Amino acid sequence: MTLPQSSAVQIPVFFQNITFQLPPCQLINQTVSLEKEGCPSCHPVETTICSGHCITKDPVIKIPFSNVYQHVCTYRDLSYKTFELPDCPPGVDPTVTYPVALSCHCGRCAMDTSDCTFESLQPDFCMNDIPFYY
Repeated sequence: MTLPQSSAVQIPVFFQNITFQLPPCQLINQTVSLEKEGCPSCHPVETTICSGHCITKDPVIKIPFSNVYQHVCTYRDLSYKTFELPDCPPGVDPTVTYPVALSCHCGRCAMDTSDCTFESLQPDFCMNDIPFYY
């Protein structure tokens, strides 16, 4: 069935010039905090991470026990860099390895390389900044 051309959807005047532009899934520079158990402080480093929006879907008809996978902005390719934390005491290995995103894509969240939680900690979060009471 085809609709006559005169049945075009009319958009109210106050919505005609509004466009929502969400940033696409892409590489961005990000400061992350590196820390290690036994070392007293965190150290910020610059790295690249994947960030941005991916098209998601929500089925109109929900089928029990069916899998609907939402795509997230995640690593396509990555490498690892190592860093030596400066304040570690003797006997504690100061070496920390962290990921560096080389390219990104919209895909299923890979739990071995990504934080797939609904609301995660910020990349520059540091456990050593939280007071611990005995």
